[in-house]
This record gives sequence, structure tokens and C-alpha cells, in this order.
Amino acid sequence: MNQQSDALVSMEATTPFLSLSGIGKTYPGVVALDNFSMDVNPGEVIGLVGENGAGKSTLMKILGGVVKPDRGAIRLDGAEHEAFTVESSIASGIAFVHQELNLFDNLDVAANIFLGREPLRGGLMKLVDRDRLRTMVAPLLKRVGANFSPDTPVSSLSLAQQQMVEIAKALSINARLVILDEPTSSLPLAETEKLLTVISSLRADGISVIFISHRLHEVERVADRVLVLRDGTLAGTLPKDSIDHDRMVKLMIGRALTARDAEPARPPGDVALKVSAIRTAAHPTRPVDLDIRYGEILGLAGLVGAGRTELARVLFGIDRSYGGGITTLDGRDIKITSAREAVANGIFLVPEDRKLSGILLDLPISQNISLPNLPAFARRFMVSTGQENAVAETQRRQLSIKAPSISTRTGTLSGGNQQKVVLAKWLSMRPKVLIFDEPTRGIDIGAKNEIYSLMRKLADAGVAILMISSDMEEVIGVSDRIAVMHEGQIAGILDKDQFSQENVLLLAVGKTVH
Repeated sequence: MNQQSDALVSMEATTPFLSLSGIGKTYPGVVALDNFSMDVNPGEVIGLVGENGAGKSTLMKILGGVVKPDRGAIRLDGAEHEAFTVESSIASGIAFVHQELNLFDNLDVAANIFLGREPLRGGLMKLVDRDRLRTMVAPLLKRVGANFSPDTPVSSLSLAQQQMVEIAKALSINARLVILDEPTSSLPLAETEKLLTVISSLRADGISVIFISHRLHEVERVADRVLVLRDGTLAGTLPKDSIDHDRMVKLMIGRALTARDAEPARPPGDVALKVSAIRTAAHPTRPVDLDIRYGEILGLAGLVGAGRTELARVLFGIDRSYGGGITTLDGRDIKITSAREAVANGIFLVPEDRKLSGILLDLPISQNISLPNLPAFARRFMVSTGQENAVAETQRRQLSIKAPSISTRTGTLSGGNQQKVVLAKWLSMRPKVLIFDEPTRGIDIGAKNEIYSLMRKLADAGVAILMISSDMEEVIGVSDRIAVMHEGQIAGILDKDQFSQENVLLLAVGKTVH
């Protein structure tokens, strides 16, 4: 009897509770999903990968009840559904943690987790029962390994901690399936490790996870199997023992990639930019010393709060330095107090948030490219559209920006092509120093490879590149040297023969490399 019971439990654990079969969705002129099928078993982590536009977002919208499929069937616990609604998706235990977090930073953790579902007291007065709310939230936070309380203001949390709040919110609706969309795209290594641990604990509790990520090494670590989407179709499925970076890439784009780890065409040249004792707002008592050479890619690594972005903002003149400065550029002493002065000296910044600070989404490609240098396109105080279009067309061709034309609205482009537009506006102005802050965040593997290739070509052409990145694989694979920041200072600089995740992390936490 016990053996029969064990067999039933085992069969239950491996029987899919959710199945999609023959799912198709077509938009005018675009087949978003074509005959897609998948099963979800209790307590498994499914890696879902594919380039931007492969159909991942459409699939998630169908599971969330936001979009109705044109054909196919959804089967949940043996019952067939033509489509989910948002309400039935939530009732089915499907929860989403989106790349763009949906939290209110003016509220505390508990209020965010049960927003709109708060326990009430006081009869007709309907007052929020704060004591009961805290009691309900505490075990959810414990379950995700959070080290903060229900009363903690969300505004004081790191991005990784905010991700934990989102996952706790998902668990509060008794989630059976948690869909994580690019959850680590904004996280450095240490914070990412915490999140991957949470995913493992969800699996151990029998909760299924769909893990969507462009960071393939993370998918390789946590996934029990991987589904690869390409052009709306299922390009292939990889079981646990067949998951590796190269197989995933080949299924995603139909070919292997070779631009990573490319060697420089020549040794780096003289120092292009020397930073002496710069102190930023993040760490005003901790001076930074750094030099960047012509023809090299200098990676800048560190944990959240180390001061990397703040350093970039000072170098580009957005924020003021609390001491020290940029002492030499081409052997000249310079003082940069504004972005205009930085641009005049050939120092350009590709910012961390391209949509907020790098491009104007409603403008066409051509105007985004010409905007920083309008005087160069002016004739008697009027912009020459012909010259503007000619430069934009040259940049579009050289950077392989995928768009119908240069008049295409920039906001309609994929993340990788938007990043190329940010890069195009600076390349048209002949940069001496280019600062990339998280250059491939939210970009698919094919576009990443193109950005890496462009960076290498720029360095080979003599441009000095400072690349700030939280992606350890990227820092090690692309850099010629790696500078690591710890609490506002450079903790050490690694040459190629010292590159390893262990060495970067040791410096990032303030220890020394032996």
C-alpha cells in the first residue's frame, strides 16, 4: 500500500499541471507565435531564451491573460481553456515578476505585497489591520530569504531586495508558477547569487519557475530544461544534461558567435584620460585614481553602491566632483563641470538607462543622432535635413541598425538597436573617450555580440573605452584590463592573466588578490 502511495505521489510530481498546445498569435504582418507547445511540471525551473522579437513577450502575455491566442489550447489541471483572462490567470496561481519592478517606493514592504488586498478592521470604517498585515507578510519574507522587515520602506531597498518583495508578492497569491522576466538584468554578481538561491528554494517548495534571461550562464545554472524560441517557433528544447551556452546560442540565432574574447589588434597606446583623487557624491571621502589608455577596453566592476555610475557621471560632467579631477587628457590639464565641456573634450557617455537618458523615444532615428551636435547641421540657424539624414544613414549602415528607415520612431526599436542609436550620435562626433554604463542591459545575445564587436572595433581604431558592467561574464570576456571598485575607491586592477570571477569578487568585497 505504501509503495502504491509513493508511486502515486511520484506520478503526481511529474504530471504537468499546465500545458500549452499549438498556440499561435498573429499581429498585422507579424507571426508572433506559431504552433508553440510546452508543459509545466510542479517544482521545475524552465529557462526560456530567445532574441528580442522571438515571441517570449507574447507567450507571457498569453499566460497572463493579457492577450488571447488566435489558435491552440491551454490545459490547466486537466481542464481545457481557450484563453486566460487576467483574473483567471491569477486565480490559477500564475504570478509575474517583471523586469521593470512594479513597486511603490513611498510605501513599506507589507503595503506593497498586499496592495488592494489588505486585511481590514473597524467594520464600516475599513481600516487596515497593520498587525495582521505584518503577521501575514513575515513568513513570506522568510520564505524568500529576505533580511528586512515588513515595515521597511521600499525606497531603502536595493534592487535585489525589491526583487524579493516582488517574489513575496507572487507567493502571497499562492503562486504555483512564478514567471521571472530578466530578473537579474540590473543586478551585480553578489545580488544575483541571492536571487538564484531564492529560485532554488521555490523549486524545493514545489513552485514552478519560468526564468527568462539573456544571461545564458545563469540559465545554465538554474534551469532543469531550456526552451528556445526563434521567430515565434520553438527552435528546440534542451534537457538538463545538454544545457550549455553554445547550444543555446546556436538554437537562438542559428549560428555560433565568435566576437567574444577577441584579442586587440594592437597594444594599447598612451593614457587618454587620467583621473586623480576624484571624490563622488556617493563616497565623498574616498578618492578615485584611474587611467584609461587609447585603444583599450577598461572594464569597471564592483558591487551595487560601489560608486561606478557616480564616477561616470562626474567624468561626463553631470555631477560635480568633491575633490581631485581629470588631470590630463592628451597631456592637458582640463576641468569638466558640465556635459557640454565633456563633449567638447571628446568624452562621451552611453548611459545606464538609455530610455531615460540616452535617447528621445518619440523622435526619429535621424534626429536622435543629430541632436547633440545640431550646430554642425545648421545653415543660417536652420537644421539642414539633407545633411542630418545623410549622417544618420551612414551611421545606420555602419552600425547595422535594424529599422525600416532613419525616420522610424526610435521608441519602436528593439533594445539592441536603441543602444546602437545612442552610440551612433556619439560616433558621428569622433569620440576620444567613450564611457559605456551597462552597455548590454536588456539586450539579446545576438545584439550583445554586435555591441561587443563595435566596442572592439572602436578600441582598435584608437578610442579609449571605459565599460561599467555588472555582468561578470561580460567584464571578463570583453575587457583588456579590469578595474574593481569597493566603497568608492579602486580596490585593484587585473590584467588578462589574472581574470577570474573569484579575483573580481575578492576585490569587490575589499579583499586582496594573491
